[in-house]
Amino acid sequence: MEKIILGIDPGTTVMGFGLIKIEKKKMYFLLLDELLLHKLDSHELRLKKIFEKTLHIIDTYHPDELAIEAPFFGKNVQSMLKLGRAQGVAMAAGLYREVPITEYSPKKIKQSITGNGNASKEQVAGMLQNLLGLKELPKRLDSTDGLAAAVCHFFNMGQETQTKSYSGWDAFVKAHPSRSK
Repeated sequence: MEKIILGIDPGTTVMGFGLIKIEKKKMYFLLLDELLLHKLDSHELRLKKIFEKTLHIIDTYHPDELAIEAPFFGKNVQSMLKLGRAQGVAMAAGLYREVPITEYSPKKIKQSITGNGNASKEQVAGMLQNLLGLKELPKRLDSTDGLAAAVCHFFNMGQETQTKSYSGWDAFVKAHPSRSK
């Protein structure tokens, strides 16, 4: 059975993403990239670009599933709000194309990749380089964070995980009845 998994690390200045292909329970690297958003003036334009880029990736590579990093709870409420919006827009694009989505905490992703939930971005990137045979790593590690979400999803497929999954708008609305009013 062949499957393509898209992993996204949402952000309002950089959105990292990566794609892997699964064939006969083996993982193969497809793509590692990032969407740079810092030159766009408004938050609304950045969200629009995230939505458009996510749709473009889905329409180009036809992933079977999408794994996305959940926002972490920081002290800056404004940053958290913006990050949550970025994640929501990427999820909306996936839902719009009816790609099942699974959300993973940053700690869960790090744990799945390195065995340490407190691993650094560099440690995660190094492990991905070994696992997938990447020749070199990008300067910014947002793209490897996106790839890490996809690999985490592969490692957790078929297991009961404490993650949130949505297969479409109906599933999302059912899970969040207060948001549908």
